[in-house]
Amino acid sequence: MKRKITVPLTPDVVNSLKAGDIVEITGTVYTARDAAHKRMISLLNEGKPLPFSPEGQVIYYVGPCPAPEGKVIGSAGPTTSGRMDKYTPALIKSGISGMIGKGMRDENVIRTMIEHGAVYFGAVGGTAALISKCIKSQKVIAFEDLGTEAVRILEVIDFPAVVLIDRYGNNLYETGRQKYTVKNE
Repeated sequence: MKRKITVPLTPDVVNSLKAGDIVEITGTVYTARDAAHKRMISLLNEGKPLPFSPEGQVIYYVGPCPAPEGKVIGSAGPTTSGRMDKYTPALIKSGISGMIGKGMRDENVIRTMIEHGAVYFGAVGGTAALISKCIKSQKVIAFEDLGTEAVRILEVIDFPAVVLIDRYGNNLYETGRQKYTVKNE
């Protein structure tokens, strides 16, 4: 099923999404990769606020290329999500409701998603230039010294993604494979 959704995500929207749903995301999305995640966890451990209010927000695992002349942003394709797995549970517990990336997630992330109601979206790798066309504005809001890995706020319109893992733990990586597994009889 194809759906248009708006961020920040409400619990009703998160609860209604199913693994395999195709979505177009509109609204505010935050970027963060490995180094930014490490710093955000340090802030949480020190009892300090994150650079943005996490409630219902979505983090896109991307380090966009510099913007060419006349463009808002350069290529902005997803990075491998597994590199953020050690940080993700704490961010979900702080209020993050969605993540966009590529690749599988570990069991601790999935358990935390189920417990706290979060969803994992997949953006198609290799389509970075096309994805960047959905980004209407961007601004660095934290950790500017990290360059492309700084935390940015993006305004997106109809950003294409697929629900890879829903808040119930249904995992498209597993169910998709099962459809094509040949059973020996």
